[in-house]
Amino acid sequence: MANYIQEIRRLVGHRPIILNAAGAILVNSQKEVLLNLRTDTHNWSLPGGYLEYGETFEQACIREYKEDAGIDVEIVQSLGIFDQGFTTYPNGDEAQVISKLYLVKQVGGQALQEATNETLDLKYFPFDQLPPLLNQQNADMLAVGKAYLF
Repeated sequence: MANYIQEIRRLVGHRPIILNAAGAILVNSQKEVLLNLRTDTHNWSLPGGYLEYGETFEQACIREYKEDAGIDVEIVQSLGIFDQGFTTYPNGDEAQVISKLYLVKQVGGQALQEATNETLDLKYFPFDQLPPLLNQQNADMLAVGKAYLF
């Protein structure tokens, strides 16, 4: 069922809803983390996104990483579930996002070279020099990733 969230939003409008998402940490050889600059909020987040109806967290993670970053990934390790992700988007949509975080490795593809409808830019950052993030949940996930890797 494609565009599940759009269908739900047509029914409930901007009312707060609970959504499930998957995100991932991919690091380069310098142990810097890849982040994407979002088109909707113009700040940075881990590549990832909402599950479509019938998808698993793992499937969503792999699909969203390809969509957001152009990179094919393989799941290495689950790093936890984060259930305190409250976001109000510029269009007024409100959501509590329950996210499952993974450590992934690149197995194909290449980083997007041009902006898309979801990603303006991709860049690796040191864990101690992060740009403005989408929300506290992204900060919490990056802190867990840093603790796991270092």
